[in-house]
Amino acid sequence: MMFNVISKAPTTVFLMGAHTNFALFLMRYPHLKKNIKHIYVMGGSVRSKNPSGCSTKDNIMSCQPLKNCDLGNLFSDYTSNPYAEFNIFLDPFAAYQVIHSQIPITLVPLDATNTIPMTKDFFETFEKNQKTYEAQYCFRSLKMARTGLSDDQFYTVIRNCMQNYFMWDSLMVGIAVSIMRNPYNERGENDFAEMEYMNITVHTSNKPHGVSDGSNPFFNGRKVPKFQLKKRGVHDGHVQRSLYDTYCLVKNKNGRCKDGYTEEITGPEGVRILVATKAKPNKDHKSILNREFFQSFLDVLNHPHQSGRFNFTTQFRHYKKVLHKPDFKVKKLGKPVIFDMDMSAGDFIALLYLLKVPTEILNLKAIFVTPTGWANAATIDVVYDLLHMMGRDDIPVGLGDFFGMNQAYSQFSIVGDCKYVKAIPQGSGGFLDSDTLYGLARELPRSPRRYMPNNVTFNTQFNANQRQQPLIMDIWEDVTKKIDDPQTKITILTNGPLTTISKIIAIDQNAVSKIQDLYVLGGHIHNNTSFGGNLFTTPMNKYAEFNIFLDPFSAKKVMESKLPITLITWDSQKKVSSFFSIIENLSRAKKTPEVIFANKLISTLSRLHKEHHRYKNVDTFIGEILGAVILASGPSLNSTFQVKHIRVTATGREDIDGQMIIDSHKGTMVKVLQSFDNIAYYEFFANRLGDEKQSAVLGSFSIQKRMWNKKPPRRF
Repeated sequence: MMFNVISKAPTTVFLMGAHTNFALFLMRYPHLKKNIKHIYVMGGSVRSKNPSGCSTKDNIMSCQPLKNCDLGNLFSDYTSNPYAEFNIFLDPFAAYQVIHSQIPITLVPLDATNTIPMTKDFFETFEKNQKTYEAQYCFRSLKMARTGLSDDQFYTVIRNCMQNYFMWDSLMVGIAVSIMRNPYNERGENDFAEMEYMNITVHTSNKPHGVSDGSNPFFNGRKVPKFQLKKRGVHDGHVQRSLYDTYCLVKNKNGRCKDGYTEEITGPEGVRILVATKAKPNKDHKSILNREFFQSFLDVLNHPHQSGRFNFTTQFRHYKKVLHKPDFKVKKLGKPVIFDMDMSAGDFIALLYLLKVPTEILNLKAIFVTPTGWANAATIDVVYDLLHMMGRDDIPVGLGDFFGMNQAYSQFSIVGDCKYVKAIPQGSGGFLDSDTLYGLARELPRSPRRYMPNNVTFNTQFNANQRQQPLIMDIWEDVTKKIDDPQTKITILTNGPLTTISKIIAIDQNAVSKIQDLYVLGGHIHNNTSFGGNLFTTPMNKYAEFNIFLDPFSAKKVMESKLPITLITWDSQKKVSSFFSIIENLSRAKKTPEVIFANKLISTLSRLHKEHHRYKNVDTFIGEILGAVILASGPSLNSTFQVKHIRVTATGREDIDGQMIIDSHKGTMVKVLQSFDNIAYYEFFANRLGDEKQSAVLGSFSIQKRMWNKKPPRRF
């Protein structure tokens, strides 16, 4: 896309995140540098000492820096790197390539954005000025950041001299537009910030340079450095490997690593660029808005020119939020089941299947979403949408932990390591495809229930008490309390890492007594067979399966518990991973909305599997339906099981973690699916989805849109 745009005409570029993509473009098409007029960057920290430490009502010119403040804003990383700003830190080498590209650059660093902190006066003025849809949208976003925090937390300086919220990217855009209005503006005069030329560079490694310690991927183990870099140069030093890299830590002091630091220097290594230093005060001294940009921001956002035509609620003439909940008062419900999923494509099809099983046989009580697996946490919205399609807005959905066991940092638990989850691709059947269900998520009806960050309070007409995204422990406690018969226990099916189950048994001491059966879809028993596991992105580990590998310590904990476990391993899943068989059987089934959607999704996977080498492993997702079918089929598939003593390897070594070994001395007894009628399986699955009972209430988003555009009939 960048090639298509920049090759046609002189172009100005705005960079408001990591510089990875643009740096790759410059390295691949250096001849197109001549077509780039200017680069505006929001990022970095040059001289910043956070002048916002004084009262935000003071004149900015008299504001003095706080003492002992950090230059950067890595709030999760001050102990190792107090110099860097997030956008540059995310890819320092890419930022270096951009800054040193010899293209004119204007940098809007923390030096300037730290001088325009969010004020209570601005927030309240913004709240009263929302004349356009885009103003409403922006204020709602700001309110989400504000809600759940006290005034002291949101409007004042906190730990390490940092305040919670500043006008970061928007200030950069304002400065850029103001400069661009005058094409002959060499000094960068603009309405919103003071500017100064400085010589800077970006640190990509740490001194001493030229000493190999195994941290630098550009030099480590290479006879010729990557990208033809110079040995013992500025790139040939220690590279910070993690947030708490021991090399970077200094006892009783802030860290010494400078990866991503945009430092002002003298000499040939520096590049002369234009830098914003301070936000300008409001020219109107009577205004309660103390920065000139605040006033312009509100004026532009509320201007009717080029304003949005509608928002979602006004796009459709008769839009209405409705929750669909079945009435089970006259039914005798079957065994209570909880489905624990990591939201891969196969999990969504398995969920469709569970929703089609008669409630007299299987009563789906709740869904646990475990985001240590194949999708991001916010993909929970797609779960809500699928439940809405099936008329099951009564089923609660709980969100699990973001990190596997031992992966969250003890010093700062909201960040952690990606040691295991890095094995999941970003695209090519990984996160992006799962988050969008390969582009098909938008075909599902839109549910009124949405993911909300846990500090947000938005009361709705449906559930005034639901103040945030429910978490798995809240749902677990609620479900187990509502079971009337004390003899009735919960059956759980897990289709992802065992992070959530290990947390439940760790917190609820009575959890084992509340669980009838735990069906675990995952694992591969290493017994010197000819085939290995399915870690196609981690070839050094030949015998592990993804669901167990992604959180091996949780898997070990669960397997060693006294839970009654039924294991459905990778070799069983492989028996039912035929695209042809499942698509053929779906084509013969009745065309219910769920058959149509499942067929679209599976056909998409099949096409990608055939046509693109990066999607050769998506047949794995087809096998993920097996657990749901085995759980609900009873004796129909002639399933047989064998008890084995299983031990899970969890040592911290990626080459062996997640492997399952038969160990009669140290292993735990679990039931393992041994055989089943894999020929009848496909027909059994397709016929269940084609059953017109318990079918979709809303077949698709297209049907929903037609409803919202049609005036509902009058009721007398």
